[in-house]
Amino acid sequence: MGQGLEKGSVRYSVQVVIIGGGATGVGILRDLSLRGISALLIEQGDLAHGTSSRFHGLLHSGARYAVKDPISAAECIQENAILKRIAPNCLVSTGGWFVQMPGDETDYVEAWLQGCQEANIPVREIPVQEALEQEPLLAKDVLRVFEVPDAAVDGFKLVWDNAKSARRHGGRYLTYHRVNEVLRDGERVAGVQGENLLTGEPFTVESLMVVNATGAWADRVAATAGASLDVVCDKGVLLAFNRRLFQRVINRLRSPGDGDIFVPHETITIFGTTSERVDTPLDHQPTDREVQRLLDVGETLLPGIAGKRLIRAFAGVRPLHREDRELTGASGEGEGREVSRTFALIDHEVEEGIKGFLSVVGGKFTTYRLMAEKASDWVAGKLGETAPCRTAEEPLLPALSERLRRKALALLPCAAAEKMLERLGQEAVAVLETIREDPGKGQLLCECEMVTVAEVEKAVADPDAHHLADVRRKTRLGMGTCQGAFCTYRALPLMWREGEKYDPLGRELIRFLNQRWKGIRPILWGEQLRETEFTRAIYAGLLDLQDKGTTTE
Repeated sequence: MGQGLEKGSVRYSVQVVIIGGGATGVGILRDLSLRGISALLIEQGDLAHGTSSRFHGLLHSGARYAVKDPISAAECIQENAILKRIAPNCLVSTGGWFVQMPGDETDYVEAWLQGCQEANIPVREIPVQEALEQEPLLAKDVLRVFEVPDAAVDGFKLVWDNAKSARRHGGRYLTYHRVNEVLRDGERVAGVQGENLLTGEPFTVESLMVVNATGAWADRVAATAGASLDVVCDKGVLLAFNRRLFQRVINRLRSPGDGDIFVPHETITIFGTTSERVDTPLDHQPTDREVQRLLDVGETLLPGIAGKRLIRAFAGVRPLHREDRELTGASGEGEGREVSRTFALIDHEVEEGIKGFLSVVGGKFTTYRLMAEKASDWVAGKLGETAPCRTAEEPLLPALSERLRRKALALLPCAAAEKMLERLGQEAVAVLETIREDPGKGQLLCECEMVTVAEVEKAVADPDAHHLADVRRKTRLGMGTCQGAFCTYRALPLMWREGEKYDPLGRELIRFLNQRWKGIRPILWGEQLRETEFTRAIYAGLLDLQDKGTTTE
């Protein structure tokens, strides 16, 4: 159950129900809570388990859209500046380069520079020789290099920090609850009903308004209220390399296409992406063909890319709103790139006479806060509330004191202390006190991501954690180079102490390893194949773990 809700309760009453626990939905929850409007968010999985964590982690400067989508470009640069101010612990201001290569359209460069100027995106040209000295792996035949204020952002951190902020201001959320129907009382929505997926119990929420922020599921949710939406499910595949290949974001300076962006994150690099229409949001499994396609295209920017070690392939499904059905055909490679990345608010009273029902569709992760602001303005206007939006000024987390930072550095290695403070903020106080009382709990349970025993212990006991994968999203356990080979079994004793809260641990372990396997299977060659065989030896050999058909999310 989410914080602040009585366990076992199956009936709720609030002013606003928000469906969808990605960045946009949680952003709306925070915005409404700051305005004093009672809101309850409902999510069928864990927070940030969908598209908000299945992307390249780029905080857009907007330059990517400067030519074909100027509205999105302007939105991105505006939100880029705001997020750097309110959520500095969730991102790294790496900067970004747009690189022109031989064969790229020459006239596109001038159109791009003009578009950046019109969108107020700062651009600075970097001498080619200087660029090659700073990024030695970059292709030597680069023609021109331009710098823009791109950054890398951690989707998990940002979503959970929004949730924590909302909770501090009275916002509530239910995870692992699925909405089956948006209820109506004549022409007006009356709430929602659904099922607690952990217990099987039905639940009902009575509300004055319902906001549909379910991303690629938005058309399906709208249909339960008798409304209709045209949402394009656009699958994008990405690859994760085991080291930081570039120090800044590297973009190909051409019309957006497959395999034209590298984003550094901590000690790894994410490369992507593709664009392919799919029929369902559940179709997010990378294929061997898609992986090879990316490697072939990536060779232009990074010669020898096929020899770099991959640790994972993954995919997300972009929810693109298509108002004009004539924009694209029924199928075809790259059609999703022709649909605008800006967002739309669909007031279903205007469209279909359904009062109190709003759908938020399209947009980018970078613009989640702006989307939430506009949706919350709409809600507040309908409810007659006059409190203004505060999310552009108020930081997500309170500033950390120097005393807390010094305490962390005294108890933990420097890098581990900084990472823990970024993940936990003020919640690190309790973890550090645990380590002070028992120094053994300061040992690193996950060396790749520098996660201590005490932090995993806290995440395992968190009332919002119901599976080992939930612990992963909170701590990054198993997300490093070894992909859970060592840290996974180390976490099991901590889960065992929680009694019956978790499924039988053998089943949890299989589920977790299968989730890791989904991303490893398409890249099984070289060092990754050897490591995977080693991992299999640990779990199937030493621990005698056998997969008997456990399904994965």
